[in-house]
Amino acid sequence: VTSLKPNLSGPRAQLFACLLRLGTQQVSPLQLHTGASHAARNHYEVLVLGGGSGGITMVARMKRKVGAENVAVTLVGAGAKQLVIPSGVEWIKARVVELNPDKSCIHTDNGKEISYQYLIIALGIQLDYEKIKGLPEGFAHPKIGSNYSVKTVEKTWKALQDFKEGNAVFTFPNTPVECAGAPQKIMYLSEAYFRETGKRSKANIIFNTSLGAIFGVKKYADALQEIIRERNLTVNYKQNLIEVRANKQEAVFENLDKPGETQVISYEMLHVSPPMSPPDVLKTSPVADAAGWVDVDKETLQHKRYPNVFGIGDCTNLPTSKTAAAVAAQSGILDRTISLIMKNQTPTKKYDGYTSCPLVTGYNCVILAEFDYKAEPLETLPVDQSKERLSMYLMKADLMPLLYWNMMLRGYWGGPAFLCKLFHLGMS
Repeated sequence: VTSLKPNLSGPRAQLFACLLRLGTQQVSPLQLHTGASHAARNHYEVLVLGGGSGGITMVARMKRKVGAENVAVTLVGAGAKQLVIPSGVEWIKARVVELNPDKSCIHTDNGKEISYQYLIIALGIQLDYEKIKGLPEGFAHPKIGSNYSVKTVEKTWKALQDFKEGNAVFTFPNTPVECAGAPQKIMYLSEAYFRETGKRSKANIIFNTSLGAIFGVKKYADALQEIIRERNLTVNYKQNLIEVRANKQEAVFENLDKPGETQVISYEMLHVSPPMSPPDVLKTSPVADAAGWVDVDKETLQHKRYPNVFGIGDCTNLPTSKTAAAVAAQSGILDRTISLIMKNQTPTKKYDGYTSCPLVTGYNCVILAEFDYKAEPLETLPVDQSKERLSMYLMKADLMPLLYWNMMLRGYWGGPAFLCKLFHLGMS
């Protein structure tokens, strides 16, 4: 994507390319291991469902705990990309089609039944573009893109390049979402791009969100509201995208405060953040709650009804934002929880809901939001992280990818809690 940007260069282009890929699986710079070469068995001590961030992180941790030969990982439920699989671990190249926690086994789409002693569910989240009338077929038209799919992310950049004048519309769905800051990050970057290329005066930038606030934590919401005011952005709350008429370049929104009332907005550019849901295999599973998410204890990540079943990441009903930072913090807690369960002991370490959302508000500035279950700031650094900072941008662009690929996925990064204690030592 970076090579397509004649107007941007260096860190700006790199950051823009990074943000255009938000919500998609990135290509790993590490060597890909395809698991052990021996024939797949029918029983494992630890079975991990899902090869995304949470799944691979827990595979790495469980390998050190029980040995690679006793751990297996399946493809993600939706059959998406695989990440780096630790060497020696069995990679079951099949989709899970049924979970039977009463018998401690799963069934795969190739007809196999695989049993386990402990099950970790890390199946991620499902993108539901089809729940918006006119999608996904509407992506065949110009002027519309989405950073949440590898198939449509570059269409976002093309829509920005082709923008002349009119409405640039950005949406936030009426469902839980992966990386809840991403839908507005691309808005801020687009605004910066319009300024950089002399198009800002011709652009009416609109953010239509199904939520009732720009962000769920007041400290960061207040800072974002100031940015919105300064940059003359239009934010409409309780507006849910229900239809895209791509041939007419029209987006239809329902007013959630007045069900049935709709508004049609013409667009010169449209960025869609799709509705999302648990993977289909979970929705009807005994491990799911009424909404279809894996039903886990919010402090230990152990399943509420099946003591040998655990959940991590986006597929769970943990009441916190669905981000990689949350997965990192959860992985350390879950590692400790499983260790104690294996020893017939009661879990003691408790997850406080820590998550992080680096809000990129321009080419060289980031607001680093960190918070807990109570929607209270839980900041790592001894500075006001609600302010736009170049230092936070550098952390986002350079440090965080290193932590992700080289520490988290290898099972060595459980979040910044110890750094927070260190940096705030002696502070009230």
